[in-house]
Amino acid sequence: MSGWRRTSSPRTIFFADDTPVPVLDPGRGRTKTGRLWVYAREQRPWGGPEPPAAIYMFAPDRKAERPGSHLEHFKGVLHVDGYAGLERLTGKGDIALAACWAHTRRKFYEVAQATNAPIAVEALRRVGELYAVETDVRGQSPGHRLAARRSRSKPSSTPCGSSSKRSCRCCQVAAPSLKPPRYALSRWDGLTRLLYDGRIELDTNPVERAIRPIALGRKNHLFAGSDGGGHRWAVLCSLIETCKLNNVEPYAWLRDVLIRMVDGHPVNRLDEHLPWAWKVGNPVKT
Repeated sequence: MSGWRRTSSPRTIFFADDTPVPVLDPGRGRTKTGRLWVYAREQRPWGGPEPPAAIYMFAPDRKAERPGSHLEHFKGVLHVDGYAGLERLTGKGDIALAACWAHTRRKFYEVAQATNAPIAVEALRRVGELYAVETDVRGQSPGHRLAARRSRSKPSSTPCGSSSKRSCRCCQVAAPSLKPPRYALSRWDGLTRLLYDGRIELDTNPVERAIRPIALGRKNHLFAGSDGGGHRWAVLCSLIETCKLNNVEPYAWLRDVLIRMVDGHPVNRLDEHLPWAWKVGNPVKT
């Protein structure tokens, strides 16, 4: 199908997103808006060997060069939402973007709720079929997932019944109900990349879950006291969320690891106490 492009086998797959955080702006009597960029690793849906993890990076803004510097040495597939600035990461050919079907579905859902437009209703049905396939293959090997997608997902992966961008009338018609199809078709390579790699997910939900505690806690934490505080906030979020992803109680882990560090555990062996390693071989001292 036109618009489907095979990519070279990526060495790794990450999820990326960002969220605003308030930061105290000294001398102005108010806060400014910083960003926490979040990068998540989640291989459990396809039985991958690496444990789940989430890394948070603070930045004072949302400029595209921020993820560019964070991912300077990254090569592989990056699951992203619709933020256009991330397109710059693909310039060297080392990074391919996998687009999010959940974001795409949301746009069709809004139109369907407001107008009940047939094109939006049909798109929701097709996206629902994609998610049904993913439910069936979750936890299976990449090869099994890919085979199921090729036979079952491929017919449902067009947002409006058209087989290609060129034959889709949505691109030539101006109407509110056709904005979602144009949104989907402009990200077509990213949305259909999962048809060529069984490790790729349908959406960015793993990183969305990593961001949710920050959004839910805004009324409690109020703001970071400075940009330096924002960086320390990012470090703590990385440690706590990675613990949670590995079913490790964060306070117990932090207490035990800090005690070990004070007691002289070698700095060059701290990786022995990362949450996934600590869980297996380093129980809490009693």
